Amino acid sequence: MLILLPPSEGKAGSGDGPPLDPAALSIPALTTTRQRVLGALETLCAGPADQARQVLGLSPGQADALARNRELCTAPTLPAARLYTGVLYDNLDLATLDPERVERSLLIFSGLWGALRAADRVPPYRLAMGVKLPPLGALAAVWRPALTTALPAGGLLVDMRSAPYAAAWKPPTTHVRVFRERDGRRSVVSHMAKATRGAVARALLRNAADPATPDELVKTLLDLGYTAELNGPNVDVITS
Repeated sequence: MLILLPPSEGKAGSGDGPPLDPAALSIPALTTTRQRVLGALETLCAGPADQARQVLGLSPGQADALARNRELCTAPTLPAARLYTGVLYDNLDLATLDPERVERSLLIFSGLWGALRAADRVPPYRLAMGVKLPPLGALAAVWRPALTTALPAGGLLVDMRSAPYAAAWKPPTTHVRVFRERDGRRSVVSHMAKATRGAVARALLRNAADPATPDELVKTLLDLGYTAELNGPNVDVITS
């Protein structure tokens, strides 16, 4: 089982480790594309601030993100497990899980790095997968060939990514969907869905669960106390 996660817009304010070493990151087959995207981002952020903010979808009050992007090669780094914040990662609480299990069973997708393991050290940055980064273009399309070549397509892939990140790598996956059920009607609530995905990922990792098929994943979630059902290629988790 491999759990696929999106990053988060919320990130730690700064790192506390050595500067970025691209050669030290996991999945070395992504190195060339990482360097292309990194170079294009640094060039964009070294130019007119208004243009860079428009491309990156930033407000005038987020000028610190541009400064951060200009210093990616020299800024202190921290592990991806500590970099990402927000409701999904708060509920996942990686710091309290077995690091070997996390390293083996988790992939975090990124507009800048493609995909990271939890121990990969990178600096805080701002670049969403939905960005069209000049001169490269739409990042999902930039990353797709490299990710398709570099990542394993076998085994159970438990997909908790949002749509822009799922578009960058499209193997057959079991997507975990979250619904709220009230009075017999189901609806999606984005904030709650992120929290539930984080809690589900935590439960799978904490209990050393290793389902091999979507049916086994549903059984595992039921055993862990969740209300879950198989719906085609998807596993639906129902909350009240």
